[in-house]
Amino acid sequence: MLNDIYQVLDPVAFSLGPLSVRWYGIAYVLGFACAALIIYRVAHRWKVSVDLDALLTVLVCVIIGVIVGGRAGYVLFYGDGYYLAHPLEVLATNHGGMSFHGGLIGALLSGIVAAHLTRIPYLTLADLGCIAAPVGLFFGRCANFVNGELWGAPTDAAWGVVFGGAAGTMPRHPSQLYEALLEGVVIFLVLYALSRRVPPRPRGTFLGVFLIMYGAFRFAIEFVREPDVQLGYLWGGWLTMGQLLSLPLVAVGVGVLVYAVRMKKPQEGLPKMLEKE
Repeated sequence: MLNDIYQVLDPVAFSLGPLSVRWYGIAYVLGFACAALIIYRVAHRWKVSVDLDALLTVLVCVIIGVIVGGRAGYVLFYGDGYYLAHPLEVLATNHGGMSFHGGLIGALLSGIVAAHLTRIPYLTLADLGCIAAPVGLFFGRCANFVNGELWGAPTDAAWGVVFGGAAGTMPRHPSQLYEALLEGVVIFLVLYALSRRVPPRPRGTFLGVFLIMYGAFRFAIEFVREPDVQLGYLWGGWLTMGQLLSLPLVAVGVGVLVYAVRMKKPQEGLPKMLEKE
């Protein structure tokens, strides 16, 4: 049996004097950098005018939205009253605690600001972001694995991983890698393949497909992922907070996809600075 694989990776990539650079931080940088490149290339293929100024505006807005939304989502969805008793800990992001669902909400809300500033239609901007987002998810889930966090349930499968520490010495599902594959690689390949159609699919198509696929994949993986210790299982001992938050994504995704198919609005947009010229 090969179920005694040990995860011994160091969360710190390298140190420069007192400064320690962690893989999780590198994952964020790589995710946003790759997302910018993908957005630019797909926008060019769609003939959506996204210049460097507009791209930087979008990135700044989304970075703020992801970080603020991700932290706020964790505090609200996973805090279980802890942050009411320790309000200053809300700002202690160095102690960990980010929620994808909160980050998604933050990104979608900050996208409204970005769309207003760049004059790119909101759904076109959301579609571009959804094609790029899985790459960030891939890097983020790989970083979760390196950190030895968000591990899976115990398993006797040959690929079970021993994370040690709070996870104990029993082999567990490497659920972080399952998510990296499904939420990162599979969703990206599907959306990128769809994006190559000429003319592009209607506005909102990619947002709808992303929400449906992510919600379905996350719901499925939660069955082999250990729930957050402070919450445990909800409602009779089988549903997790991740599953509870993922179900609405599927429903909203279906609604957005139906809207996109019916309206059939083309992908187009012109950055504000180009409009002035």
